[in-house]
Parts: sequence; C-alpha cells; structure tokens
Amino acid sequence: MSILSPGFLPETESRALGLAGDEMASVKQFLYKSVAELRKVLLERKVVASALIEALASDPRDGARRLSRILRSRRERDHRERLRLRRLFRFERELWAQGYRLVAGVDEAGMAPLAGPVVAGAVILPRGFRLPDLDDSKKILNGSKRMELAARIKRDAICWAVGSAKVEEIDRLNIYHAGLLAMERAIEGLGARPDYVLVDARTVPGCPAPQRGIIHGDALSASIAAASIVAKTTRDALMEEYDRIYPGYRLAAHKGYPTPEHCRLLKELGPLPIHRRSYARVREVLGLEPRQASLFPMK
Repeated sequence: MSILSPGFLPETESRALGLAGDEMASVKQFLYKSVAELRKVLLERKVVASALIEALASDPRDGARRLSRILRSRRERDHRERLRLRRLFRFERELWAQGYRLVAGVDEAGMAPLAGPVVAGAVILPRGFRLPDLDDSKKILNGSKRMELAARIKRDAICWAVGSAKVEEIDRLNIYHAGLLAMERAIEGLGARPDYVLVDARTVPGCPAPQRGIIHGDALSASIAAASIVAKTTRDALMEEYDRIYPGYRLAAHKGYPTPEHCRLLKELGPLPIHRRSYARVREVLGLEPRQASLFPMK
C-alpha cells in the first residue's frame, strides 16, 4: 500500500485496512499532522490502532515510518508483558477454579545479610489484578520502581501484612527457622484468613490453611512476587532507619548484605547490636569460632 502524500488515504486502501468511516476519518486526521506532532500525540497514548501504525509504515516521510517501527515494537513488547503477567497468575487461576477464593502469597527478604531482621510479606490479590512490571523483587533493580510497585500492591490488594524475626531470634533459632517464623507472623497478620497459601520454596509450620511451596515461586506466582516486593521494601526501609541510628556503617547503601564495603566497615568499626552474632563474618570480628555454616538446616 502506498500513500501518495501525507494525510492522503484512499478509500479503497482504508477498506483494505478494515476501517469504518469514523476510523478512516481519524486516520486521515492524524496523517495530516507533522511527524513531530504525530510523535508527541502517539507516543503518549497507551494504545494505538493497528491501522494507524500500518498507515504510518506506508507514509512517504522517513520520520513517520520510524515512528511506525517504534509503535510496532512497543505494541509487541506490551503483548509479551501481558502474556508474562497472565502466566504469572497460573497457580492462582488454578486455585480460584477449585473454589479457593482468597489465595495468599508469602515470601521473605533478608536471609543473607549480616545485620538486621528477616522480614516476610503476605499478600492476597483480587481477581483481575493487573500490575505491569510485577516480578520477583530481586529482578527489580531500581529501588524507586520497587517502592512504586509496593504502593500499588498495598492499595489494590484484598489485604497484606508483614512479619519479622529479630536479630536475637535469628541467632537463637538459626536463619532458616527465623525466616519461617517471620512468614508465620505475616500470615497471622492478614486482615482476612486465606483459603490457600502459596509460599516461595517451602511451607510454613503452623499455617492453618492448605499450602504449597513453589521453587522460584517469586518468579512464577503473582501473589508470591507481590509478597516479595512488600517484604523487600519493608526491610529496606528498616535498614535506612538503622542507618540514621548508626551512621558510618552505610546501612542504607548495602542494606546489611555482606558487600566488600560492609565487611570492611564491620572490621574497622566493630559489630553493632543489629549484627547477627550467629554469622561467621560477624563471629570472626568478635574473635569467636564459626557457628552457623549454612543458611539452611542439614538433613
């Protein structure tokens, strides 16, 4: 198909695109605009009609054809994201179909850090929930994006809650069982009792509802992904508060994880009350023998 001049779309070609009269007029109206005007208007739109993208692809102006490629690429990217989000609700859809109305996702954050509590999130999402970019919190590298997603989750979820286990509990129970305790507390904190619980990688002792542990669940289940974001952002905020209480350790930057900078500062300044005494790097600074060799219990 060829367009003889900007803004000119023959009626026969409009019919070939499947355009009704109003749609044809709308396409003609757009094609009369300059490329700069087209870019401004169309790139701000979330949805652009396929017919208009195809018409731009046949426009004699190079800029219009480039705009068509940009819009087509964006449409394909959006389509892939919709498919990804649909797959992310596979476990929830199966449970909803079985009659489980309130499906909770549960995940924790803070197993590996040398300092601070372990925090768990629990979230029950409604049917029809849609949140672009929802994913495992570890894959979302932008902190402000995580905060934005967490705010949307908290606003639109049926209910959500967080639970935590203190450093003293981590040192007494070990980090694996402290993580389970945080998850149990998060489930107990929900405003509605879940009919079913999906958990990242394991199951929670004492959970009153049927549950399923899903390996890599934070990347495979929307509810678990949402819980991971709530847990991560809550723990990050706690570490930023500790940074104000204990300046000099740069806790807001490394969030307690064993980065080279954190390990250096730990050796230079010594452990804080929030450092986990059961962890080998902290015990080494204190001159103690290693005690906890693994994050998880030996079988």
